[in-house]
Amino acid sequence: SNKTKYKYAPVFRRYRERDPYKLLGVDRDASEEEIRSAKDFLVQQYAGHEASEEAIEGAYEKIIMKSYQHRKKTKINLKTKLLKRVEESPSWVKAFLGYFEVPSMDIISKRLFFFAFIAGWSIATSAENGPAFQLAISLFSCIYFLNDKMKNLLRASTTGFGVLVGGWIVGSMLVPLIPTFIIPPTWSLELLTSLVAYVFLFLGSTYLK
Repeated sequence: SNKTKYKYAPVFRRYRERDPYKLLGVDRDASEEEIRSAKDFLVQQYAGHEASEEAIEGAYEKIIMKSYQHRKKTKINLKTKLLKRVEESPSWVKAFLGYFEVPSMDIISKRLFFFAFIAGWSIATSAENGPAFQLAISLFSCIYFLNDKMKNLLRASTTGFGVLVGGWIVGSMLVPLIPTFIIPPTWSLELLTSLVAYVFLFLGSTYLK
């Protein structure tokens, strides 16, 4: 019978302990895995003694709940801190940040794949010709993506063109700083600069609003 089962079941000495960490015998900074294995071990040891089992399971749930709430709080705190920073920033910073948005991961990965494909294509054909054709495609694509958001072709075109020029200027300043032994001999200055421009066009078409 149940009574006989509990009579001989070992009683967990710490089952009345109020501190869940002390009850399970784990450190406060123990990992979830350590906490789980301590719980599983104790449940096995004291299987059959209901009060012991309940105390062990209860302590485990308390710790897990606490760590979940803490994580949630930290996440929320970080978001609030960032928002507060933006709100407290000077008006020009706010105006500047107003031009940007973070789209869904789906859009980000599709754009990244598209511009990575263009970059790969430019590298593959670099021995025969410069990346002028690929640059033109990436500029038109950037304008197309921007127009999709801005619904204003003129603004999208000037923004896209501005992003390309900005990328090209930054590229032509950065490329000479790259140690030559890193660069494959077939890669021209023009190709390297256009790779930097693709990064700018990707960022522009993805994050500008």
